[in-house]
Amino acid sequence: MSKDSDQPGGGIDSKAAGAVRFATRRFKMARGGSLFIGRLTEHGRANYQFRLGENASYYVKLVTSRGAKTLWGKDLERALNSGETQPKVGDLIGARRAGREAVTVTARHRVSDGRIVTEEAHYAHRTRWIVEKVQFFAERARLARRLRDEQADVRETVRAHPELKSSFLSVRAAQEFAARRIADPRDRERFLSLMREAMAASIHRGEPLPAVRLRDPQKREEVSTLKPRSPRPDDPTR
Repeated sequence: MSKDSDQPGGGIDSKAAGAVRFATRRFKMARGGSLFIGRLTEHGRANYQFRLGENASYYVKLVTSRGAKTLWGKDLERALNSGETQPKVGDLIGARRAGREAVTVTARHRVSDGRIVTEEAHYAHRTRWIVEKVQFFAERARLARRLRDEQADVRETVRAHPELKSSFLSVRAAQEFAARRIADPRDRERFLSLMREAMAASIHRGEPLPAVRLRDPQKREEVSTLKPRSPRPDDPTR
């Protein structure tokens, strides 16, 4: 038991604190944004919101259960072209905002006749998208359930789903780290639960599972390559 455990609000020692905080951040980030599901009717390049004075962007038009919806974001083009399932017009698809990356955007100021008179560069964030046929997300949900099942036979699960091998290796690495660095059983269990759920949520979202690189808090090495925060529903999608 740590020295902090006798104090109000204590219970984790200095070696465990960083690991548990990291696992909590991973869990929060892995939950991800909403999945938009609909029939793909149209997509292409256009000025943002189809406005003449706006910057070039990319749009995806869907017919959803709640009516027509248009998604905007330059990364949508990459997501459509490089997706595993290669969605086409007419397919029932899912689209999810998976993260953000920093970019430099040039703002152009025009006069009434459309001529650009000034340009100004500023920093912004570009949304990263995952766009696949709905079957892809259904299969990912099944794989996530497999990883969450702590009673499942790992060998049998990997034999049936070899794509989960790296995920289970990451779980084992987290278990070995926790056994070495987290003395309190309750803190160890909390850490492992958060890490397993973060991995499962990452699979559920449709993303490749990032490698888990845990650190020794005393050496102040990198814990992992963290992704940008998960987008909020009200974030801009341009």
